[in-house]
Amino acid sequence: MPFSKLGLSKPILQAITEQGYETPTPIQAKAIPIICKGKDIIAAAQTGTGKTASFVLPILQNLQDAPEVRAKRIRALILTPTRELAIQVEENVQAYSKHLSLTSLAMYGGVDDEPQKAALIAGVDILVATPGRLLDMYTQRAIHFDEVEVLVLDEADRMLDMGFIADINKVVEKLPEKRQNLLFSATISKQVRFLAKTILENPSEITIKSELSKPKINQWLIPVDKDKKSALLSELMQEHQWPQALIFIETKRGAAKLVSQLEKRGIKAEAFHSGRSQGAREQLLEDFKAGELQYLIATGVASRGIDIDNLNLVINYDLPDQADDYVHRIGRTGRAGATGEAISFVSRDDFRSLCYIEKRINEIIERKVIAGFEPRAEIPKSDLNWKPKSAPAKRRR
Repeated sequence: MPFSKLGLSKPILQAITEQGYETPTPIQAKAIPIICKGKDIIAAAQTGTGKTASFVLPILQNLQDAPEVRAKRIRALILTPTRELAIQVEENVQAYSKHLSLTSLAMYGGVDDEPQKAALIAGVDILVATPGRLLDMYTQRAIHFDEVEVLVLDEADRMLDMGFIADINKVVEKLPEKRQNLLFSATISKQVRFLAKTILENPSEITIKSELSKPKINQWLIPVDKDKKSALLSELMQEHQWPQALIFIETKRGAAKLVSQLEKRGIKAEAFHSGRSQGAREQLLEDFKAGELQYLIATGVASRGIDIDNLNLVINYDLPDQADDYVHRIGRTGRAGATGEAISFVSRDDFRSLCYIEKRINEIIERKVIAGFEPRAEIPKSDLNWKPKSAPAKRRR
């Protein structure tokens, strides 16, 4: 089915054609017609399925003929958990609305709020915001919610995990009762479903299963002791000369240490984590997307919402505590039908996390032992029927 069959206008179709879009993804094909009709939806879709376009395109369709927005007002509000995702979503809004007269703005903390206040003075059609900065602007009377027509909760599960439920409820309480509500989440947990019941009205439910098949993402792991990880990474970098790699690590301190260890071996890398300023993080992403930065060492802050074209390799230097985080991390590669590769370094202490991950993706990940890095502590054989004896303890970040 082509996009032209989804009821989108010519200016929108022209914009997405210029973006290289040919046919809608499953989430787009299912969600766009429903949203265009003004109905509420709750959708489960993983990163890399095209979910941003699935709600942005119909919002543009429904707003394109609306009268000019009034001062300090907005028509569509998209809430996101992180600054990076807010920036990414708003960039997509700009690209898709290229041939329309609609305005948009990304609003997030960590930067001077004066430019954001100035942009709101004339009114904004589509606002993409993090909850904290949005409420701060509302308190300062820089924005009013009385003309909001549609609310989008993007990455709802992530927002709940990050403790934004109170802020979300405060925002919802201030919105007009008559509005369209769209909730998108990678997973539909009990908490997400409860949130949906308090916000959505007779929603249509859409579930798009993640496809992590080997033809798209080649996943494999290397058994290695913790104290040998940095040496192993250096050797692999020097051997393969990868053009780029996004390397995930669990802690900010670990990221800084790894950058230093690589530098001593003549390998240039940069650390990307919440401890760095917003300006520094934005510049690092720009450099990485432009291919000017070869290796980016990132904590989980980059696992969602960062859309990097043609990224072929993701490395899990540390396995994440949560299996869903693994899915989001490797989802940075193999996007839009391209083939990607995901390599994980696994030590004996990671076995429990590995079992959760393999059960989550319903696949035993191939193991490759690297000569000279054979682990002293053997990792048990994988078993999809493995059951934990007790709940895992979360690692401190």
